[in-house]
Amino acid sequence: MQKTLKAAALAGLLAAPASAELVFVGLDYRTGPFAPGGIPFADGYADYFTLLNERDGGINGVPIRFIACETAYNTERGVECYENTKGENPLVYQPLSTGITYQLIPRATEDDIPLHTMGYGRTSASYGRVFTHVFNFPGTYWDAASIMVNYAGEMEGGMENLAGKTIALVYINIAYGREPIPTLEALAEKHGFNLLLLPVDAPGQEQRATWLQIRRERPDWTFMWGWGVMNQVALREASSVRYPMDRFVGIWWAASEQDTAPVGMDAAGYKAVTFHQVGDDFPIYDDLREYVVGRGKAAGDGSHLGTVLYSRGMVAAMWAAEAARNAMEIHGTTAITPGMMRDGYQSLVVDEERLIELGLPNFTVPVAVTCENHGGPGMGMIQQWDGERWSVISDFIGADREVIDPMIQADALAFAAENGITPRDCD
Repeated sequence: MQKTLKAAALAGLLAAPASAELVFVGLDYRTGPFAPGGIPFADGYADYFTLLNERDGGINGVPIRFIACETAYNTERGVECYENTKGENPLVYQPLSTGITYQLIPRATEDDIPLHTMGYGRTSASYGRVFTHVFNFPGTYWDAASIMVNYAGEMEGGMENLAGKTIALVYINIAYGREPIPTLEALAEKHGFNLLLLPVDAPGQEQRATWLQIRRERPDWTFMWGWGVMNQVALREASSVRYPMDRFVGIWWAASEQDTAPVGMDAAGYKAVTFHQVGDDFPIYDDLREYVVGRGKAAGDGSHLGTVLYSRGMVAAMWAAEAARNAMEIHGTTAITPGMMRDGYQSLVVDEERLIELGLPNFTVPVAVTCENHGGPGMGMIQQWDGERWSVISDFIGADREVIDPMIQADALAFAAENGITPRDCD
């Protein structure tokens, strides 16, 4: 039955008027203090769309036009990019900044344009009854915090053994860095561990006092919510005070070669949560080398292929392209609007069978987005730096849904009450 419906939808695509182009916008930051992380993500995001154009002629035969707009990770500039490009009818925005995300949520909702804040932004936006146009799958910051606690508990021999332990959170003192605090406070109460909060002023170059405090207090585990230069500074300081690196765990935005390669062997053992695999041993990379890099079409110089943040940009673009395909099938036309694209995101299913077809076998967690759940499965793996490269060392680990889901719903409903929003009926 499902195949029959899909065939009928595809037949409708062929009969419907074709769109001249599909527009995607990249809110890039190739300049500013966070450029080392922004550049490989931007390369991966743009290169995937170029691959679809060069290899497939676009999506279902419709070419893609990609527009890059430089934000320098500055919230004001990010909003300007949005306002200056929304007239081009872009199908989705991926702000790549928690600060920009918070500003764009009401604007994009009013403009009927979806946002995909993949693994960042406002966690409670995963509650689709309130946040109709925001998608943050495959997981949220609160999921990540819980996954990290669950991993620490596993390493301690059981969650009950976290009681009396101390977990420190070293975080950049901006909206992004403060996101996991409510979750960690709730989990500390549940499991009986002590939570030590250590804010670091942005951009994070001055951390000596923070790590001297860690040397004095010797927390059993240290988590990090950093970005850009903060991450490599933290790794150097952790090494200088001889903190055990295998008990130092970062969020997925503190887990790239840009963070660890400058520190090299001194960072060996450092771990981080991730929602996708590492390296370039996947069929998709053969196509990227042939159709994009080999043809001189790469957004950068091609040196970032296979690195963590390049892969993250690529997988973000993959989900965007799949949402566009889904929107075309739902509405029976290739001339999709941003509003139709929202429908494509809201019912997006990318299972392992489809990942294999895309050249990404076992690359990331399968997702199935619903009207109510825009946050995906909320699962992550642990990757570890060996001094030269990253490798994934765990299976997928789930978050504590009994803690996370009520928090998400309560925060979303509070937002709805404050902003006069009536939660929609997803039943």
